[in-house]
Amino acid sequence: MIDIKQIREQPQKYKKAAKDKHFDVNIDYLLTVDARISEAKKQLQDIATEKNRIGKTIPNLSAADKKAALDQLSELKKQEAKVSGKMNINDIPDFDKLMLEVPQPADEDVPTGKDDTENVEIRKEGQIRKFDFKPKDHIQLGLSLDIIDVERGVKLAGTRNYFLKGDGALLHHAVLQFALDYMVGKGFVPLSVPLLAKDEVMRGTGYFPGSEEQTYQMDRDNLSLVGTAEVPLTAYHMGEILSPEQLPLKYVAMSSCFRREAGAAGKDTYGLFRIHQFDKVEQVVICKNSAEESGQFHKKILANAEAVMQALELPYRVANVCTGDLGRGQAKKFDIEAWMPSRNSYCETHSASKFYDFQARRLNLRYKDSLTKKNLFCHTLNNTVIASPRILIPILELYQDADGSITIPKVLRPYMHGKERIQRPS
Repeated sequence: MIDIKQIREQPQKYKKAAKDKHFDVNIDYLLTVDARISEAKKQLQDIATEKNRIGKTIPNLSAADKKAALDQLSELKKQEAKVSGKMNINDIPDFDKLMLEVPQPADEDVPTGKDDTENVEIRKEGQIRKFDFKPKDHIQLGLSLDIIDVERGVKLAGTRNYFLKGDGALLHHAVLQFALDYMVGKGFVPLSVPLLAKDEVMRGTGYFPGSEEQTYQMDRDNLSLVGTAEVPLTAYHMGEILSPEQLPLKYVAMSSCFRREAGAAGKDTYGLFRIHQFDKVEQVVICKNSAEESGQFHKKILANAEAVMQALELPYRVANVCTGDLGRGQAKKFDIEAWMPSRNSYCETHSASKFYDFQARRLNLRYKDSLTKKNLFCHTLNNTVIASPRILIPILELYQDADGSITIPKVLRPYMHGKERIQRPS
């Protein structure tokens, strides 16, 4: 959420942000409603002042004057109820709804673009493997090695569902545990998090409004399945005032994630790229209200994810995400895209996002500044450390051998009971 004072002072900035990010937000109407609320509050304050003045005079008035004063108080109360009622019924709900829709402006160095096709490459890392045999895709490999079963996943749960089996399941857990261990080694505190969230938490982290169609919602319980551990990690201190000594907070969680993929009919239907349920290791940073500090942590969380990719020896590229591919609250985002031979392209596997105080305002997440003693809103950031089974696509495809077996990345072998290769069970 944005500070209304900033919108009043720079309305064009927020109109541009909405246009650049392709959000339909009526800033002019928001400011009209804001002005009506401000005027109503002034009227209520004037009424309260007059009521207080009249009330102080009543004990010293004659009977006739006292009746007139009481009549005047009665009329003021009617005016007060009318102004307050109109504001509470009409203006405040409109104001709250519109404020939730206003997007965070992108940083100046974010490229302007319509969608992910206009993200700007920053750099490439690693060498793309050249095969001296005809490589298989991850599904062909998974079926031949009996480690992936899509058919039974679809039979049990519908499209975009799957089973990982045997060494496939072990590889899935290995890459997640390796990433989690790496982050703990970097000083991040691990949390085991709820996978269900109240609407206020989904709003607080910026997923509502806007992502309702992508979310599995349980209307009976007024809860939603989270699409990322970012939601519970960022909201962990919701409504709290932290001490400056507590910051920065660095959290990491490994969790299952759920996404409906609404609107993705016919898109990426093959394989494990776009699925309804997956597991992810997510890192979240909550820091002081400092653009400089946020910028430094943005680079650090990106570096953490890159270190995991480098340890896995997977080729990837880093992209500066354009305005049209940014979410409502993101001021800047870096994507890491792994090379996937079967797709003959780099494909997104990680996103590192910076929000400034957008989420913290919604969550009322603050800290007491040590110098000013004022309560300031924190800054928040998050990044995927690893997400599986999507990351299994490049692992299986790039580490395949001519005989159809898979060489297990060296860093994962301790998590695979020392096994060096995945072969079809005899």
